[in-house]
Amino acid sequence: MNLKELSTILGLSQTTVSRALNGYPEVNEATRQRVLVAATQHNYRPNTRAKGLATGRALAIGHVIPMATKHEMVNPIFADFIAGAGETYARNGYDMVISVVDDGDEAQVYRNLKARGTIDGVILHGPRMNDPRIPLLDEIGLPYGVHGRASGINTPYCWLDVNNRSAFRRATDFLLDLGHRRIALVNGLEFMDFAHRRRGGYEDALRARGVPIDTALMRSDEMTEVFGYRSAVEMMARPEPPTAYLVASMICALGVRRAIEEAGHVLGRDISVVTHDDMLSYLQNGGDVPIFTATRSSVREAGRLLAELLLDRISDTTAPPGHILLEAELMVGRSTGPLATPALPNSAKD
Repeated sequence: MNLKELSTILGLSQTTVSRALNGYPEVNEATRQRVLVAATQHNYRPNTRAKGLATGRALAIGHVIPMATKHEMVNPIFADFIAGAGETYARNGYDMVISVVDDGDEAQVYRNLKARGTIDGVILHGPRMNDPRIPLLDEIGLPYGVHGRASGINTPYCWLDVNNRSAFRRATDFLLDLGHRRIALVNGLEFMDFAHRRRGGYEDALRARGVPIDTALMRSDEMTEVFGYRSAVEMMARPEPPTAYLVASMICALGVRRAIEEAGHVLGRDISVVTHDDMLSYLQNGGDVPIFTATRSSVREAGRLLAELLLDRISDTTAPPGHILLEAELMVGRSTGPLATPALPNSAKD
């Protein structure tokens, strides 16, 4: 059914019906409700192109992915975030535009998107400390929301983040309470803001307990299964290997587990592992009892919530930019246990 047919059924002009559907204040509430009920009864869906022309909006949100990080598009974390954001866009009549661009062209792409009016706003992924994209978008006047935060940026901006520092401090405290003192950190790239904050939480917990910070027990790189595996293999070969690992993602944790098991150790009995779990649709952390003890926060829900923040920002650019700080849960699984007591040699037992 189109707008003309719905207008005929209601006995109203197309202009009145359109304004009622789009929430214009000059349409009285009784008429608005009558139009909304009829639209639902007759399964009317407004033409988004026509709606965009009427409102002066593109009704689309952009996600710009540089070539250097294009692998993010097949990363399950990115996929779940996009799925959550897409639910919010669809519910509000917005489309999603994903652009993969050459690394050096990212700034110009944002300028072009603003100039052409093809999107109403953009979500920034993977913020770095002092991220230059934030002042750029402020300069060109394109509304945006940041998935994460950017340390060093002091101007207000719209963001949603997990309290990474608090989560990793709590996880480190948990391992310390179990008696572990040789705790390794297998982290993401530390110029990324989330990884910088996670290392801060880990170090905060060690300092508070008087445990020396040993950089030989820290690794930082792109969060892949192979990175987790190689990091654990290297550190287990040290004269004083870690008795526990704090890992930045489930994907890395799978590599750490592979290394532990290949070395003949039992996960959770001989060596403990705590990881971060984004509650991914296709990488579940076990069933009723988690495989890994983990700090847990849904990246899909983060996508939904940040998209809502951005659409609110687009609707009222004069309002202060909103932000949400999510706290991660610590879920105890089968991958952690008390510090194992080394077996005494037979001569010592006699």
